[in-house]
Amino acid sequence: MLVYGTKTNATKMKWGDMADHTVQDVTAEQAALRTQIQRFLESNARARSRSDDEDDPGGLFDEVDESTERERIAQSQSFQARLADAGFAGITWPKEYGGAGMSPRELEIFNEEAAGYELPTRIFMIGHGMCGPTLLALGTEEQKRHYIPPMLRGDEIWCQLFSEPGAGSDVASLQTRAVRDGDEWTVNGQKVWTSGAHYADYGILIARTNPDAPKHRGITMFIVDMRSPGIEIRPLRQITGGANFNEVFFTDTHIPHANVVGDVDEGWRAAITVLMNARMAGVSAQGGGGGMGGASVRSLIALARERGVDGDPVVRQLLAGLWIRSTIQRYTGIRMRETARSGRVPGPEGSIAKLYGAQLSRDMGSAAVAIAGTGGQAWDEGARGGDRWAMAVLSAPGSGIAGGTDQVQRNIIGERVLGLPKEPQVDRETPFRDLLVGTQRVS
Repeated sequence: MLVYGTKTNATKMKWGDMADHTVQDVTAEQAALRTQIQRFLESNARARSRSDDEDDPGGLFDEVDESTERERIAQSQSFQARLADAGFAGITWPKEYGGAGMSPRELEIFNEEAAGYELPTRIFMIGHGMCGPTLLALGTEEQKRHYIPPMLRGDEIWCQLFSEPGAGSDVASLQTRAVRDGDEWTVNGQKVWTSGAHYADYGILIARTNPDAPKHRGITMFIVDMRSPGIEIRPLRQITGGANFNEVFFTDTHIPHANVVGDVDEGWRAAITVLMNARMAGVSAQGGGGGMGGASVRSLIALARERGVDGDPVVRQLLAGLWIRSTIQRYTGIRMRETARSGRVPGPEGSIAKLYGAQLSRDMGSAAVAIAGTGGQAWDEGARGGDRWAMAVLSAPGSGIAGGTDQVQRNIIGERVLGLPKEPQVDRETPFRDLLVGTQRVS
């Protein structure tokens, strides 16, 4: 028996794809929680509608001016604070760190209800989806008590500082150096493609701390205050016109030793934890739980009707294929949530979903422009959402790079799912200082 609490809720849930959720009974307490969540969302969030189902396919990659961005950040932080005050922030996170201490089922209930609303929480995706879970798993007690509560309330925004100009897919080749001096570390180097660095308060940083060790060892993870002296942030303008990504330069930047996450020189293990959580968060953003992926297909169907081509057999076949694939993606997300629910660490299924979602995003963007015709290339100046389909196709390729390229995901799937032999790695045991990577190629 599937219990959703009230008839009103069943009406709302049509936008959350009820059939895609795990079928199970709920307790009286869970039914009461669902009612509380409904009331909170009705009072604090904007309900989705067909007319604005996907006003912003580009999402984080869209172009906004500085004042609009500040306004969005303020709105997001205000909503997150209300969410925390209501007891719905960090639903499965421990109470002692500001979470609600509930089970994954309660989180699932919240997500079912929230599927019908526009929640301004994407700005916290890196902190809540990647940095926070990593601190909970590897951080010291002091770090968890100091950083997690304000992170959950949205008072502090986090970013991730991994990639470098010479260390993208092969992150272990990073050259940013951290040298210990008593109770501090001095950091010098450059990071790139750092989303939200220009408004982040803190970041998770990995840096080379032992160049005499092989490249996968001798790396350490740090918590870095993004307002520290010696940090310079430069925006990168992408093809969509937005500038959410940044270059970050460190020049004699001091980080307290107390900010080391995990063990010194064992930062690669910590980085893997971040990346696994990143793929889980990314799948949720792509629609692994019934969100953006399914909504994009609905938008394409609406577009086909608007253009009068919904009866074209080729277009119908295209839309049917995308609908099937987005449904598969959502079911994969459900499988991943069940894995997390059982207490297991996210595994290679995250790479499967990440690769599949990236391909689906690109195909959806191409389909959107094909169906939109000239409307996907030109629109009236000032038209609200006029560029939505152009932004969809321009931003889609980024999904195949961010969080690990498609090629990296294929390697992971081949090795950890299919059991194929690893690619030769002749440099795996070579001291890092002897490798010809990055600027070391010159010497």
